[in-house]
Amino acid sequence: MRSGRTKKPAKRPGTPLAAAKSVPSAPPVSAEERARMVALAAYFRSQKRGFDPGRDLDDWLEAEAEVDATLGLRPARR
Repeated sequence: MRSGRTKKPAKRPGTPLAAAKSVPSAPPVSAEERARMVALAAYFRSQKRGFDPGRDLDDWLEAEAEVDATLGLRPARR
């Protein structure tokens, strides 16, 4: 007679999740490269809004958050 429980399938090493965990991460970028990425992202944010003055700090902080999320340094803001 069977009990009401079912067996969970065993995790196999060839599953996509296992493969993703074994892939080495990309090498970290230097502080200088990160700063260049942030500066470029901030420039494009400013350009997108027509270079109107007064939002420089907002552009920079949003660009930092975007770059850090892309690099996996912190989660993306919603």
